[in-house]
Amino acid sequence: MQRVAIVGVGAIGGLFGAWMGTRLPAGQIALSALARGQTLDAIKSRGIVWTDDAGQDHSAPVNASDDAAVLGQQDLVIVSVKGQAMPGVAAQVRQLMGPHTVVLVAMNGVPWWFFQGLGGEADGWLLDAVDPGSRTAAAIPASQVLGCVVHASAQAPAPGHVARVKNNQLIIGEPAGGASDRVSAVAELLSASGFDVKVSDRIQRDIWFKLWGNMTMNPVSAITGAPCDRILDDELVRGFCSAVMREAQAIGARIGLPIDQDPEERHALTRKLGSFKTSMLQDVEAGRSIELDALVASVREIGQRLGVPTPSMDALMGLTRLMAQERGLYPQPQPQA
Repeated sequence: MQRVAIVGVGAIGGLFGAWMGTRLPAGQIALSALARGQTLDAIKSRGIVWTDDAGQDHSAPVNASDDAAVLGQQDLVIVSVKGQAMPGVAAQVRQLMGPHTVVLVAMNGVPWWFFQGLGGEADGWLLDAVDPGSRTAAAIPASQVLGCVVHASAQAPAPGHVARVKNNQLIIGEPAGGASDRVSAVAELLSASGFDVKVSDRIQRDIWFKLWGNMTMNPVSAITGAPCDRILDDELVRGFCSAVMREAQAIGARIGLPIDQDPEERHALTRKLGSFKTSMLQDVEAGRSIELDALVASVREIGQRLGVPTPSMDALMGLTRLMAQERGLYPQPQPQA
C-alpha cells in the first residue's frame, strides 16, 4: 500500500485527495492530509468531500493532522499551496519525507526548484522572490521533486469540500528532464484516479508557458476588479499585457524556454473562455494574500539577473504590490536604513 499525503487542501489539493481517495481500488493507497483550522476539523469529521457533475457527494476518508510528524514518512507527497505559503510549510514537508519519497509540486508560477537541472546560463539559480534564504531548497531537495502543471479548475465552497470541477489535465515531469521510473509510476497512479496525465520531457517549458498567460491576467484583474473578458476587450489594457508578455518572452529565450506564440494569439485563446474571475482576483475579494511573487516577482528577478529590461513588468509589479499592501494582502515594505 502506498502512503500518499496532500499538503494544501484547497480546491486543487482537495481535488487530488478526493479523486485519489474515491476512485482508486480500496487498499491501494493510505491517504493523509496536512491541514489546519476549519479545514482540519472538516476533514477529520467527514473526509475530503467532492460533488460530481450530477450533484452527488463523495467522501474520501483521510488521516488528517496539523503535525507532519504524526502522519509520518510518505511515498508520495502532493504539495498544492500558494507560492507565498511554501517557505512556511517546507519544514513540515521535510518531516513527511524519507530517502525515496517523491514530492509532486502542483503550484502556480516559478517554483523554488525551477533552475535545478535546467541547464544553460541560469542552471542552479535560486530565487529570493520565491525562496528567501533558500529555506525551501534546503528542506526539499530537487532530486526528490517532480514538477506538475495543473490544467484543471475547481471550487472549494466549504473547507474540505471540492465542487464544480472543470478539466482534468495534468502535465508532470522531472526537473532534469527526460523519463524515469518514478515519473511513470506517479503518472500511472494519477491516471487511475481520473486525471488525464501527460509526461513532459522538459517540465520547465510547460510551467513557463502557463505562467506566460497567468502573470498578466491575474494581477491586472486584481488591480482592476475586472474579469478577463473585460481586460482583453480594452485595447489599452490588452496592449499593456502584451508588453509584459514580450518581456517575459525575451527572458524565456535567454534561459532556454522560448515561446513561439504571439501575445495576441494567447489572448484569443483566453478570450474564448468567456467571462471569469482569476484566482488572484478571487483572493483579493476574499481578503487572502496574493500569489504575486511566484507569478511576477520571480520573472522580474530572473530578468534583472540576466540584464533583460522589464519596464512594463516593473510597473505591473509595483502597482499590484501597492494595491495589495494597502489591503493587507502583501508584506509591507521594509524601512530604509
